[in-house]
Amino acid sequence: MNRADPESAIAEAAAKCSNWGRWGEDDVLGTLNFLTEGKRRAAAALIRRGVSFSLSQRFDMDGPQKGWRRRTNPVHTMLDTGTDAAAGLQGFPHGIGGADDVISMPLQCSTQWDGLGHIFDHGRAWNGRDAATTVTSAGDLVTGIEHMAAHVAGRGVLLDVGRVVGGGELPDGFAITETHLATTAEAHGVDVGPGDIVLVRTGQLARARRDGWGDYAGGPAPGLSFTTAPWLHRTEIAAIATDTWGFEVRPNEFDDAFQPLHQVVIPHIGLLVGEMWDLDALAADCAEDGVHEFWLTAAPLPITGAVGSPVNPVAVK
Repeated sequence: MNRADPESAIAEAAAKCSNWGRWGEDDVLGTLNFLTEGKRRAAAALIRRGVSFSLSQRFDMDGPQKGWRRRTNPVHTMLDTGTDAAAGLQGFPHGIGGADDVISMPLQCSTQWDGLGHIFDHGRAWNGRDAATTVTSAGDLVTGIEHMAAHVAGRGVLLDVGRVVGGGELPDGFAITETHLATTAEAHGVDVGPGDIVLVRTGQLARARRDGWGDYAGGPAPGLSFTTAPWLHRTEIAAIATDTWGFEVRPNEFDDAFQPLHQVVIPHIGLLVGEMWDLDALAADCAEDGVHEFWLTAAPLPITGAVGSPVNPVAVK
């Protein structure tokens, strides 16, 4: 891999890993096509104890965002309160009162999915479509994330690379290679294959909780190496998510680049990518009972035309 030539590396990986046309010219699900009904039935049998874990960060103003590309933390505002009710200001009969609220936030400010319309390569969106006519000011007119809302439920696999390779946490700038992923899977006694939703824990979120957000949003981070693109394609996984802001290693592995792995996996592989997931409690339980596979449901909100969505993933063991 020539660090000085990201353009050629991206083009080569895109050609080798392309899924364009694999599920027909009208496809809107990408790699979620690997998560079949049979895979989902088999995954349901993984529930043994009934213990569940939310894998979402909290959505509040104390989140990691610092305003990059106008991404802010959620702003939660009360429309009606108990104070209003007690003061008799709500106008309801026979003493009934209530509370209502509203939230304003970018769809990708906390635990979230990147939709298929989120990243383009040289003006091309998923499946080779013209980005200019696929995603407009009206939203993603073709692959809006609402199409995925019924599909993201199946076998989850945790690869705790932070624990296996890093002794708990990986340092910022650590590039997770295919070898690291295979070593971790072997240590956990799990296989990764078609239809799986793979969760990669680096430990960066645990460090941010301990030391403060700092540059968590957009700064240096451990993450997947650009060289994992063939693995992400070959394994036929349905989706992948990490506990980091940007999924791939930062700084990126080229002298002058921005998120080159995104440029391959979303528009060419059609891979559903999750970021800023909270995997710590699940990882601790997996380490304790030695079981790193589970039922996972992580439906995006069916926001028409959206290119990303907040999510509250729930793992059940």
